[in-house]
Amino acid sequence: MKKYLILLGMLFTLSCNAQLPSISLKDINGKSLNTAMLNNDGKPFIISFFAIWCKPCLRELKAIQDVYNEWQDETGMKLIAISVDEAQNSAKVKPMADRLGWDYDVLLDPNGDFKRAMGVNMIPAVFIVDGDGKIVDSRTGYTDGSEEHLIEKIRELVN
Repeated sequence: MKKYLILLGMLFTLSCNAQLPSISLKDINGKSLNTAMLNNDGKPFIISFFAIWCKPCLRELKAIQDVYNEWQDETGMKLIAISVDEAQNSAKVKPMADRLGWDYDVLLDPNGDFKRAMGVNMIPAVFIVDGDGKIVDSRTGYTDGSEEHLIEKIRELVN
């Protein structure tokens, strides 16, 4: 029974066509926004949960940054990076993003409200959202090269 409930919970959390939850966050410049309003003008986008101390998170975001302009030119996609660093480390996110040259929208989730609402238990966690704002794919963890799965899925969505 316990295994069944865990499996049911995982299916509920990662169910396809789920809409984004409504959580108020701020971007790295202090502007407030509601996560239910995240969009890419009808094109797919990626939400990536990370922390400044998470080496696999930073490796994945660097790997995507290396091909980001190509991906955007080809598909119109964008990436929204969500920092789950606690409040005392949130001030370090903007300088790091600037130093690394990220072209991503970067949001701060210092209390983990969006992380919890999305069912994220491990980072990096990545969600692919279609042009209608529905979650169509997700995964946790990162191994070198696994970012290719993301662009393959985005290509499927735009074709």
